[in-house]
Amino acid sequence: MSAAKSNATGYSSPEHVAGNWYSVPDLRLRDHRFTVPLDYKDREASPKISIFAREVVSGGPGFECPRPTEAGGWIQKACEEFRRGTGLSTPLTPSSMQQLKSAQYLADYLKHFRADNIVNDAEFIRIRLVPDARPWTVLGQVVHQNEKYYKRFPQDVEIVRDVVTYLAESEGGGVPLPSGGILTPRGLQFLGLSGLGSSAGFERLHYLFERVWDPILVPGARKQISSYFLNGYESWLSFDTNPLYAILHESIYCQGASSRWSAHRVRADLDSQFDAIKAAKEGRPILFTGEMIFPWMFDEVHALRPFKDAAHLLAEKEDWPPLYDVTALKNNKVPVAAAVYYEDMYVNFKLAKETASQIGGIRLWITNEYMHSGLRDGGGQVFEHLLAMLNGKKPLF
Repeated sequence: MSAAKSNATGYSSPEHVAGNWYSVPDLRLRDHRFTVPLDYKDREASPKISIFAREVVSGGPGFECPRPTEAGGWIQKACEEFRRGTGLSTPLTPSSMQQLKSAQYLADYLKHFRADNIVNDAEFIRIRLVPDARPWTVLGQVVHQNEKYYKRFPQDVEIVRDVVTYLAESEGGGVPLPSGGILTPRGLQFLGLSGLGSSAGFERLHYLFERVWDPILVPGARKQISSYFLNGYESWLSFDTNPLYAILHESIYCQGASSRWSAHRVRADLDSQFDAIKAAKEGRPILFTGEMIFPWMFDEVHALRPFKDAAHLLAEKEDWPPLYDVTALKNNKVPVAAAVYYEDMYVNFKLAKETASQIGGIRLWITNEYMHSGLRDGGGQVFEHLLAMLNGKKPLF
């Protein structure tokens, strides 16, 4: 994150605790924990949370970011000039959030976890971690996709259709999940979140459906969805460890208005396309959904049920403050290089270009070589390309 040098030993203060340096192959690492206010507008009275950052530098003997185990990919390239941070901050898990006894209290707590406070946290860390509080370098990051998926795996059209029919005809309109939730046709469509948005997602989704049915060992035995598939489905969702994604999914974008479950309302207008049961009856391919959260998920997903009331309060909240100062963005003097992936399922291409146009001095790289997971899939190349743009050099490709 910065080119700062630090002592080899750990140190601590009331707001900042730094651990000792340790090693993994070709890397040296050190962990930092910062105690920051939840509400920066009332620092003294505000509850405190912990922000975690990990320094990673070259050297030594030998979704939160993946924990580094060795020098490779974009980490290796970044460590040639920069230090890197990663998230292990105060977790909001299903169990920890149940300490907040009312839905209103939980909603009031969660409203502080948006982009405006993330910027405040970053500034809090910068002035304590970077010598003389110098500037640092920060690296941040559907229908068409359905058509591409079924073109690659045409045999899955019938398989997915059969699964939807099976679920619709099951008692209660679905089958129980290992955690205690229920898998319904509309829940099945949610697999598109991970399956359609990354470079290897199509294959992962296909391999999951390859084992959707239990083998028939006895003639006449009832057809049923395999435990392999049901466990695989739940492992894709990860709401048992990351419920915040669902609870704040739309609220993080709101400014001066409520979301009122925007995706749910839009889907209602597109019901002729996305109604899985209707599509199965008509012999059409089932369309998976993408990065959308729907209110019914707080009934069907076991890990989300305790937060249903808080999620509804946040969806109806109207007095969200502004997230960005457009004037400040237009007057930006800090060099910025950004990648815009033409086939990014999670970030609207047109909206990304419009947003970029409001940032002064930005250098934009538009490519269809990568999808949303470009930094993970081609990290070294992506990082090097952006760095070349940032430094005013000719792009490498």
